[in-house]
Amino acid sequence: QVQLVESGGGLVQPGGSLRLSCAASGFTFSIWDMAWYRQAPGKQREFVASITTTRGRTNYAESVKGRFTISRDNAKNTVSLQMNNLKPDDTAVYYCRRGNGDYWGQGTQVTVSS
Repeated sequence: QVQLVESGGGLVQPGGSLRLSCAASGFTFSIWDMAWYRQAPGKQREFVASITTTRGRTNYAESVKGRFTISRDNAKNTVSLQMNNLKPDDTAVYYCRRGNGDYWGQGTQVTVSS
């Protein structure tokens, strides 16, 4: 069955970096657009970044442009999110999403705090 498993979250100080990974299985990863979303406490889930299939075109939320980079490795069935210069407002549970949202991962917590 389709599985998306996120990893790499944790506690980091403002200005620090984290790299999230999403391991996909149970489907042909290379033909699906993938995305990262996040949900902060008391807020709605919001778009962070997306990446298309073979051409790997990327799109970012304005709040993370220039700080986050999404990438994918179709040979390893993974999509990653490199997060640099993290801010307290980036604190959230980060989710991996397949396509238009038929499958989601369980999420990984990112906390940015001094």
